[in-house]
Amino acid sequence: MNTRSITDPIQAGLASGWKVIDASTLDASRQFEADVAIIGTGAGGGVTAEILSMAGLKVLLIEEGPLKSSKDFKMREAQAYPALYQESAARKTKDKAISIMQGRSVGGSTTVNWTSSFRTPPATLGYWQKHFGLKDYSPEALAPWFAQMEQRLHVAPWAGAPNENNSLLRRGAEKLGISTAVIPRNVNGCWNLGYCGMGCPTNAKQSMLVTTIPSALSRGALLLTRTRAEKLNFKGDSVDSLSCVALDADGLAPSGKTITVRARHYVVAGGAINSPGLLLRSNAPDPHRLLGKRTFLHPVVLSAALFDHKVDGFSGAPQSIYSDHFLHTDAVDGPIGYKLEVPPLHPLLFSTTLNGFGERHAGLMRQFPHMHTILALLRDGFHEQSPGGSVELRDDGSAVLDYPITDFVWDGARRALLTMAQIQFEAGAKTVYPVHELAEGYTSWSGAKKAIEALPYKPLLARVVSAHVMGGCTMSDDTKLGVVSSAGRYHGVTNLSVHDGSLFPTSIGANPQLSIYGVTCRLASTLAQQLTGKPAPVLQSA
Repeated sequence: MNTRSITDPIQAGLASGWKVIDASTLDASRQFEADVAIIGTGAGGGVTAEILSMAGLKVLLIEEGPLKSSKDFKMREAQAYPALYQESAARKTKDKAISIMQGRSVGGSTTVNWTSSFRTPPATLGYWQKHFGLKDYSPEALAPWFAQMEQRLHVAPWAGAPNENNSLLRRGAEKLGISTAVIPRNVNGCWNLGYCGMGCPTNAKQSMLVTTIPSALSRGALLLTRTRAEKLNFKGDSVDSLSCVALDADGLAPSGKTITVRARHYVVAGGAINSPGLLLRSNAPDPHRLLGKRTFLHPVVLSAALFDHKVDGFSGAPQSIYSDHFLHTDAVDGPIGYKLEVPPLHPLLFSTTLNGFGERHAGLMRQFPHMHTILALLRDGFHEQSPGGSVELRDDGSAVLDYPITDFVWDGARRALLTMAQIQFEAGAKTVYPVHELAEGYTSWSGAKKAIEALPYKPLLARVVSAHVMGGCTMSDDTKLGVVSSAGRYHGVTNLSVHDGSLFPTSIGANPQLSIYGVTCRLASTLAQQLTGKPAPVLQSA
């Protein structure tokens, strides 16, 4: 284990005079002015904030969640989920059939993700070019922007040995002739602890929390935390102001104080679901009723397995081995493909995802160190029977995702469960447990295969989760296909941009953080040049 001392860049920065205001402490309503107001501090907002502040612009960052740092990251699920995730890591789709994990603190989901960093697959970009007119979004055109962000965030294939959780995926797949590879991770001096989803206690994860946000703050940016962006106020064809509410110390209920922001330019970067939600509340121009539509998850299905030996899936780099074999067996717009990875296993998250209840469930949890899980990310959005979902507003104005699962997607879920069970048996599993409410534990591949093929695939029966939300503010220069241009500018509004994963016309087919980093780096650099009339700055490795 690396034993270097841990310096908390957030605490050091605050001590040096960073401008950070926790809105829960305000004793009166406030107004602020800036060159650019950025709503959200995740992958899109963080990259944009650094580039624009480096360009000399006065940047204001608005974050609904709190500012936490390594001193707060105790590797305890009961503390981390309420503090760092939307809806305490229990956000769900409208019908409650899919659980969604999204970040809700400074750094957004980059603070709590598992560090997997893939460039946007060429097949995905090709589909965007063909169907959404994004001619400048080729692998060659995006390569310099990905390279710049990979250098900035220390993205490289994981050099350490995979933990047993990942090794079992590799061993089982290779016995079946299924290719695997090593996952690139955005880490620097990683201690290999395995608790990335609870915030990195050593600041090794190169999230926005310890990279771009400190960079922006050191250049004079202002950060408002526990501040909920409620509505963009339009005047003619431009945004006149942004209305926000201050939240209480728990970060949930309004405190009664309001915040008004006026800026030359506004960047929405709250992530898919929240970004379309804000724009819907604001009655943003939407002549073709596209806003909030084509919102995509990677629907994830899982297969658990019991091994004779200890797996200890909670220890070590959470994701280091993957397989894209089943993304390439058919055309991108053919039967739905899936990417194979493993999740880290921690008791709370595992127990609430595992099917069953009572003594059987308790018995599996007693064998927790011997449990293994594979997940399959379903690549949706490339077929007419995979249209994704729609962001809607509840009666209180909050955003919710309506996400019907079609038979086309269920077919992919069934095939993925078959694949994962076979891999686990090849790796030596004693019993395999497809995560489905009507499934049992199966002690042979033939028994599992017969059962998985016969299971009914319906909402709330087959367990579906996701940590990746994309789309809802589709990017296309054709206003009949998208609400945002290929340059990230919102159609019909002179001073409004969108810089996050909500831009993507489909799902990515890979963990999306590097796609957001690379695309946003390009968009923010263009915006900086437009707002200053000077060449955009180039990011350097920290």
